Amino acid sequence: MLLKPRFVIILLLFSVCTKLYAQDSTLVGKTIKWDLTQCIEYAKKNNIQINSLRLSKQLSQQELELAKAAKLPDLAGSATQNFAHYNNGNNTNGSSSGFSASGNYGLSSSVTLYNGNYLNNNISQKNLGIQAANLNILQQENDITLQITQAYLAILLDKENIIYDTDLVNTSAAQVKLEQQRYTVGSVARKDLIQLQAQQASDQYTLVNVRNQERGDLLTLKQLLILPSDLTFDIVRPDTIVTSQQNVSPLRDAQNLALNNRPEVKSSQLGVQIAQYDVVKAAAGYKPSLTAGGSIGSGYNTGAGNGYFGQFNNNLNEQIGLTLSVPIFTRRVVKTQVEEAKINVEQSKLDLQNTKVVLSASVERAFINVQNAQSQYDAAAEQYKFNQESYRIANEQLKVGVANTVDFLLQKNLFVQAQQAFVQAKYNVILSLRIYDFYRGVPIKL
Repeated sequence: MLLKPRFVIILLLFSVCTKLYAQDSTLVGKTIKWDLTQCIEYAKKNNIQINSLRLSKQLSQQELELAKAAKLPDLAGSATQNFAHYNNGNNTNGSSSGFSASGNYGLSSSVTLYNGNYLNNNISQKNLGIQAANLNILQQENDITLQITQAYLAILLDKENIIYDTDLVNTSAAQVKLEQQRYTVGSVARKDLIQLQAQQASDQYTLVNVRNQERGDLLTLKQLLILPSDLTFDIVRPDTIVTSQQNVSPLRDAQNLALNNRPEVKSSQLGVQIAQYDVVKAAAGYKPSLTAGGSIGSGYNTGAGNGYFGQFNNNLNEQIGLTLSVPIFTRRVVKTQVEEAKINVEQSKLDLQNTKVVLSASVERAFINVQNAQSQYDAAAEQYKFNQESYRIANEQLKVGVANTVDFLLQKNLFVQAQQAFVQAKYNVILSLRIYDFYRGVPIKL
């Protein structure tokens, strides 16, 4: 599969920009110029999806702490205070009325001694959940890295086109000036001058379009990074960019590296283990559970005599005991939970298989892209070399007045087309090589 044309890539990048990202308010109103590494590092710190996954990891950490705390005994206190009004009309000494108070206070605690190893399995499962959360963060960082690399290279392509097109405009201006002098002295026809003037206007129009394209691509990268709109932003153009690679890693080696190291595969593998723990946890419902508990309490009543502290001492009660719960008939609840968990295991295995298939296909596509891009680059470089020489000769002939204007413009158009194809092929091979190496675990850098 060939690499998509640059304008298609840019449209895709604009669609990506509709996702949520975080802005850094400290950059408002500033002027910055970043290289690719700085862009990637900034995105990793500020991307909202990545930060959202970091919050999900914190939630997983809290779930782990809760699972660990479930093994500890609990402790609860209770207090009941009552006030009553009484009216005793049968008193031999006359009727009497008044208020009485009573209260009961206690502490209770319980701890699970055995429940089919549910608590330990739950802790192990939550640990895997944290590992999976870390891998999800890495996967999202990989995705944003590729998106930014594509946007960055699109801008570099624009900048190189601007250099070439600026040179064409300057050359056209010099040609028109020379032709104007010849027309003034009557050595060339007016149509020849007009043809060169039209070509100069066309070259100027092309240059304007390329500059507009650069502004649009810079905006795309700003939106990917979610930089403030009033920030003046540009990228650093490397002095040299390697466009070829002598030894491209074999496809099978690259696929094995990707399958063994990419976070999406490791995350899917953890997903299988997490699902398997659900089966074990559900099966714990078949087993008995043993709980230890104890309580201490006392109370008083002002109408009972013997004083407040005396009643507390007399009413003090303490107890400790064990509770054994044996499931006998659960109306298929546990069996259903176990079977559903097993189905989820099979689904997670299919997800893992699909992840591997998709990743292997992506690596193979990247490998084919490298081969195609390298072949295109070699052919485009050869075409550019010969058309450049032909254009140089035609330009010299035009200067001395021995070239036909129509033939010169035809040769110039061929040269421009070859130049554009060469520059496009150059950045295609750069992008394809970086993506292929990235799947192999090689960090992206220019």
